[in-house]
Amino acid sequence: MISEFMKKHFKHFNSAVCVDAAEGYLDVLNKNGKMLITLAGAMSTAELGMSLSELIRNDMIHAISSTGANLEEDIYNLVAHNHYKRIPNYRYLTKEDEENLLKECLNRVTDTCIPEEEAFRKIERNILSLWQKAEKENKRYFPYEYFYQLFDSKVLEKHFQIDPKDSWVYAAYEKNIPIFTPGWEDSTLGNIFVSNILRKNISKYDIVKSGPEQMAKLIDWYLKTSKTSPIGFFQIGGGIAGDFPICVVPLITQDLKQKCPLWSYFCQISDSTTSYGSYSGATPNEKITWGKLSSKTPSFIIESDATIVAPLIFQYLIENKTLKSKVKK
Repeated sequence: MISEFMKKHFKHFNSAVCVDAAEGYLDVLNKNGKMLITLAGAMSTAELGMSLSELIRNDMIHAISSTGANLEEDIYNLVAHNHYKRIPNYRYLTKEDEENLLKECLNRVTDTCIPEEEAFRKIERNILSLWQKAEKENKRYFPYEYFYQLFDSKVLEKHFQIDPKDSWVYAAYEKNIPIFTPGWEDSTLGNIFVSNILRKNISKYDIVKSGPEQMAKLIDWYLKTSKTSPIGFFQIGGGIAGDFPICVVPLITQDLKQKCPLWSYFCQISDSTTSYGSYSGATPNEKITWGKLSSKTPSFIIESDATIVAPLIFQYLIENKTLKSKVKK
């Protein structure tokens, strides 16, 4: 078992923190706690959905904050996986090589190229009708709710090129958990949305609910959930996906002047080192001064590649939950 291997061999430095963080995560769940996870970087294109979806289906994740790119790229992989192109020698590409990829309509993300027609345009054709329907009915939705509607309609099923169990968005849809996407406009689909406004295929910007509205929804979720459960914060990468949701606590306590518990657990996997003014590289201690964590909050920083570390921790969690379930029986 992976968890037994980690317990035996992951004894020091970042590897030891992986085990400590996993045990801390399990401790939150064992106290009837909930976990919010954040996704930055290119985790969906890295196919983190294969391990992340397992946690969602096992009720070990209860809310997600994701960049718009990670939200959509999980769906692109779901419907266009066979058309992706891997570039193992990406470090040695010339500018001419990059231009050739552009001519082939292949958009590179490190070692992986996303096909424009099979991914971006396929989703655009299907989601545009939902935007138009919302406008006609004078309704408004969050970005993730449009994807949930796509799944409800089953229009994408004939296009699935991987097992949907390996899609974290599909798993979230099955569990009906909220996905917050701060800065959604900073995504391919966000760009496509604006282009359709300018081409007059749709006319209302506000059919997609805004960032401040997402914060209001997060406040509501946090207040309701924290009444009965401690809430942990598991952050992959940095950026807006993490910075946005962690601020909900000081917003409630300092701006709304309401009482609520602080985050009860914090873990971040990042290769961003601490530097002057870096939010992504800030240590957990700095978050204490902002009223997000306390001096007693179990806090962990794993300075490593999330594509290596996260699947190991996720498998550790799954195995230990399975073991405890067997013991209870």
